[in-house]
Amino acid sequence: MIGIVDYGCGNLFSLKSSFARLGAATVVSGDARELGKCDRIVLPGVGAFADAVQKLIACGLDKAVVRMSKHIPLLGICLGMQLLFEKSFEYGEHAGLGLLEGSVVTLKDRVDKGYKIPQMGWNALAIVRKNRLLARVKDGDHMYFVHSYHAVDCRDSVTAVVDYGGDVTAAVERGNVFGTQFHPEKSGDSGLAVLKAFTEL
Repeated sequence: MIGIVDYGCGNLFSLKSSFARLGAATVVSGDARELGKCDRIVLPGVGAFADAVQKLIACGLDKAVVRMSKHIPLLGICLGMQLLFEKSFEYGEHAGLGLLEGSVVTLKDRVDKGYKIPQMGWNALAIVRKNRLLARVKDGDHMYFVHSYHAVDCRDSVTAVVDYGGDVTAAVERGNVFGTQFHPEKSGDSGLAVLKAFTEL
């Protein structure tokens, strides 16, 4: 069973539908006890970092997600991936879950001028090291992105980047912790291949 964390900041229906297409059973829940019965956890996310962190804490899910990641695979998607890092500088400085080393900063100070912020649309992956989450995709496969911030100082966990006026972290992996800055649930067959690999971990 795959638990999709419901803390008021996720694209839950699309995710649930994508896993259903793969024949994978899911439960959408904001109850740490129910999520604790799952064998995989997905942390989705859209919106602002600080708001998402506060909602996780308010639901009592911040510590639960960290605890579960020690025993079962955890996948953070988009903002959910950003929450995996130590901190974010989105409208101030805010602590993340600290599961991965690195920070989240604005794209506009890191990419060439002339590139629109947010990055919105399809971009080609460049896989930088062998990993399990992207085992079913290849260099050049396109994924769908919508984001204004990205992870930096996280070289040890980066598995793929995209070129958007400079290298932008696209996927990360360390131990049981996985993340995609792109939305696999909106990325067609290539995105489904990522989710399929997650179900097989």
